[in-house]
Amino acid sequence: MLKRIFDIFFSLIGLLILLPFFIIIALMVMIDSSGGIFYKQERVGKDSRIFLLFKFRSMRTNADKNGLLTIGGRDSRITRMGYFIRKYKIDELPQLINVLLGDMSLVGPRPEVQRYVNLYNNEQKKVLTVKPGITDYASIEYSNENELLGKAENPEQVYINEIMPAKLKLNLKYIAEQGIVTDFKIILKTIAKILK
Repeated sequence: MLKRIFDIFFSLIGLLILLPFFIIIALMVMIDSSGGIFYKQERVGKDSRIFLLFKFRSMRTNADKNGLLTIGGRDSRITRMGYFIRKYKIDELPQLINVLLGDMSLVGPRPEVQRYVNLYNNEQKKVLTVKPGITDYASIEYSNENELLGKAENPEQVYINEIMPAKLKLNLKYIAEQGIVTDFKIILKTIAKILK
C-alpha cells in the first residue's frame, strides 16, 4: 500500500513538472519523422497480465516487425531524434503514465515481451509476482545493452542465453531486498547513471 502511494505521488508530480518538456519532445518526435508520438507495446506485468507500455517513439513506424531487440548504437531503424532521447533515457519517461495507471511501479523488474517471458524457468517467473518498474538494478547494470548486442554475432542468442538470465538474477535480488529505502537508492543510482 505504501509503495502504491509512493508511486502515485511521484508519478503525478513527475508528470506535472515534465508536462512542458513532454510537449517539446512530442513536437520534435512529430517533426523528425512520420508516425505517432508514442510507441505502445504489449508487455507482461504482474501475475502475467498483459498491458500496453508507453514510450516516446524513437524508431520508424512498424520498425519492431524487423526484430524486438535494438542492436548497437546505430540501429538504422532509430530516427535522428530517437538517438537523442534514447541516449538520455527520455523515451522511457511516458511510463510515468503506466505507473499512475497502476500497470507499473517506479522501481521494479523491467517488463518483458511475451516472446521472452515464455522462456523463463520457474525461478525466473518469480519476477512476475511484483509490478514491473521503470528502473531497477538490471537497468543500471545493463544501460549499455544495445552496444553489447551490437557486438554480438547472434544478438538474440546472446540476449536469451547471457543478458536475460543475468538481468533476471538482478531482478530476483531486487525482490529479495525491495522496500522504500531500496527504491530511493535505485532511483538515485539511475539518475546518477544517466547524468554520468
